[in-house]
Amino acid sequence: MAQAGRRPGQTETREVILEAARRRFAEQGYDGATVRGIAADAGVNAALLHHFFGTKQRLFAMSMNLPVDPGELVPRILEGPEDEIGERLVRAFLGLWRAPEGRAPFLAMIRSATTNEQVATMMRQFLERAVLARVAEARGVPKVRVAGIAAQMIGFALLRYVIGLPPLAAASEDEIVAMLAPVAQYYLTPDVHHPVTPRG
Repeated sequence: MAQAGRRPGQTETREVILEAARRRFAEQGYDGATVRGIAADAGVNAALLHHFFGTKQRLFAMSMNLPVDPGELVPRILEGPEDEIGERLVRAFLGLWRAPEGRAPFLAMIRSATTNEQVATMMRQFLERAVLARVAEARGVPKVRVAGIAAQMIGFALLRYVIGLPPLAAASEDEIVAMLAPVAQYYLTPDVHHPVTPRG
């Protein structure tokens, strides 16, 4: 904490804001926490918070120590040839999980979300607003398809990086892309008619 009579520096102010954000997000979820409320908790003007972090989404990513801001990653996945979006998605995902320091925050949140309903709510709301809704709207597909891809990617990551299932752990990234990119492409392509299983 800053000493009396001394104005806190930028680094100290950023840390105070991040700590306030962590508390608000944990207590109120991603939707419930507001920039104005976080700024009030940190004892700063909301304009200063915007100056440091830009958006609520970026503030969340930094307060949770995420290695990437979806606001920057999602556009990179969406931009480019439409018939390569599945590959871009898978390669971006693999890039996030490749380094131990990159995947550590994701693993910590996954573990927490399985035992803490507040964390689960916070992550569910964040993924819905920052990732699923944006990709679904941009691609013109139902959000359930994007959620399906997210579930498949996370399940793959747990088997490859956490459990260390030998075939997946030993596979090259190109092999993984060859397996998963066509599936991602399928679900992210508008007007794909899914086969209906006849009722017996």
